[in-house]
Amino acid sequence: MLPSSRLHCNSSKSLRHEHLIRFACIGGLDGENAADEHDTGNKAAIGTRPAGLDAGHPGMTSHMGNVVFLAVLFAAACHAGWNALIKVGLTPLPTTTLISVGAGVVALAFAPLTGFPAAASWPWLLASIIIHLFYFAGLIETYRTGDLGQVYPIARGAAPLMTATIAALWIGENQSFIGWIGIVALVTGVFMLSARGGREETHIDKRAIGFALFTALMICAYSVVDGIGGRLSRNPNAYSVWLFAGIAVVMVPYALFRDGREVIPAMQRYWLRGFVGGALQFASYGIAIWAMTVAPIAIVASLRETSVLFGALIAVLVLKEPLRPVRIAAALLIVCGLVLIRLQ
Repeated sequence: MLPSSRLHCNSSKSLRHEHLIRFACIGGLDGENAADEHDTGNKAAIGTRPAGLDAGHPGMTSHMGNVVFLAVLFAAACHAGWNALIKVGLTPLPTTTLISVGAGVVALAFAPLTGFPAAASWPWLLASIIIHLFYFAGLIETYRTGDLGQVYPIARGAAPLMTATIAALWIGENQSFIGWIGIVALVTGVFMLSARGGREETHIDKRAIGFALFTALMICAYSVVDGIGGRLSRNPNAYSVWLFAGIAVVMVPYALFRDGREVIPAMQRYWLRGFVGGALQFASYGIAIWAMTVAPIAIVASLRETSVLFGALIAVLVLKEPLRPVRIAAALLIVCGLVLIRLQ
């Protein structure tokens, strides 16, 4: 498990990152005491923010920055891994249910070690469980109505821009100019991975695009909510454990209501694959939640989307799909985005 982040605020002064990106702190301090005169204008611009997020943050050392950067890239690789693992010919409903249950089982195994998150984080945790249910519902419909290779990058590519905007307006985590350029470059590369290259393009149903954008909105929502909840939890590991346990609890009745005749046989037959995929999912997003307690939410959300690049590498190296020029260009854009994000 990752070390818990315990961010403590001093009401007499603000501790800030060298680039003035403000992290959330735990404690629910009054905003007037927690922020200094340099933050006053920014607070007025963003309006009301969640309690406990008005203070400054301790800056990361260069070493910690590297640790977070590499950890989130590893999480993105895990994300691509469980997405590739679950492509077993099942329809989206039993697939997402299998992974959710597998992740919940793995999470509960760590519950005796992590304990419970702080009470202040429980409203955010419960909200995230509900958002994840809508996310999976949207994802299922996205896969059902559209081609996976095209709608998935749309869903994953739109989310970082939404998240960066919300984090800047609501939480006050403003990116530098270089940071914004890096995010846009990375997102553009993700979108380009949906291109078909020399093959005949497949018509995309407008409903599929709508569901993909709805899914992107849900990704943005749970990223911001879990970033705040993880910080308020004083124990992001415990927050992750009970989040995944809660998701499993709500996904099972939802799946049975939708089509129990399909879901139950699939879970009986592919339970081991679901368990392994769930473990990868738990590791992937658990790392991301921890990272959002020590780094800006928008940066972590953007780095997570490199999972699409890892997925493309798996497709080329393992599944032997052709390496088209558009994929090379997309990969270069994503790498450029990563470099710019790291340099900001």
